[in-house]
Amino acid sequence: MTGELFNGAPLLVGIMPKQHPEVLQTAAALAARLATPLVCAYVDEASYLVEWDPARSAHRLSRHPDVNDDMLALTTELKAQVQSTVDELGSTGSALDWSFRTLTGDPARALGQVAAELGAPIIIVGTPERGFSHRLSEALNGSVGTWLSHHQSRPVLVVPYRMPAHEDHP
Repeated sequence: MTGELFNGAPLLVGIMPKQHPEVLQTAAALAARLATPLVCAYVDEASYLVEWDPARSAHRLSRHPDVNDDMLALTTELKAQVQSTVDELGSTGSALDWSFRTLTGDPARALGQVAAELGAPIIIVGTPERGFSHRLSEALNGSVGTWLSHHQSRPVLVVPYRMPAHEDHP
């Protein structure tokens, strides 16, 4: 299987802070093996784009990363995680072209929209965290992977957390 089957379209992976590294590692390894770019997307569901004109500076309430210091720190941290994963992959001889996008709104819908815009042949996400609070959140908000698998015309790869359930508590 080569990247030619994907016509140079990038793979899309949803990433988030404190996410299990298996998600990004799997996405990066797959993109490198297929010789196709990887787009890493973080969705900030607590905000929305107020105003942003690329020809001018962003509105003070905008989601544009240059305006919001908290978002700038978060995106810098996430980019560093991606770069670290890509560097580890590069030590095995696989080079990877990657980019980072910050999105807003509902994570599943935002990832679906970007995948359509990019022509991404696959969307890669992780499984939800374990624990009561995460299960409650999933019950209220729904699972990103489940929503995508039911509402997308493209494949969705859901990467499981590899640690057995009985070992995931420190």
